[in-house]
Amino acid sequence: KGLLSFWILLLLAERPGYPFEMRRLIEEMSQGSISADDNSIYRALNRFQNLDLVESETQPSKQGPYRRYYRLTDKGLRLLKRFIERNILIFESPPVASRIQSISSVSR
Repeated sequence: KGLLSFWILLLLAERPGYPFEMRRLIEEMSQGSISADDNSIYRALNRFQNLDLVESETQPSKQGPYRRYYRLTDKGLRLLKRFIERNILIFESPPVASRIQSISSVSR
């Protein structure tokens, strides 16, 4: 659940999107490490909207019914940036990177 949230926010930081396309794009961006069903994406987006992390608007579709597009709010972007700084960029710091490298080279 937590990782799916990260990938949804990361995707919406790049551009607005609608849930049906998000599933495929998240799988591509995560190089297949994350797969989610449409219901999980909808639930996450509803939760994010209740927290003012995303906002949505309905737009006409080239084919079929109108689609609800979601976009990241400023609050959502700030949250994503803090998450990246605390949980991802830390792996690039020399002390952590060297530990990761040493574990990667261990063979058992």
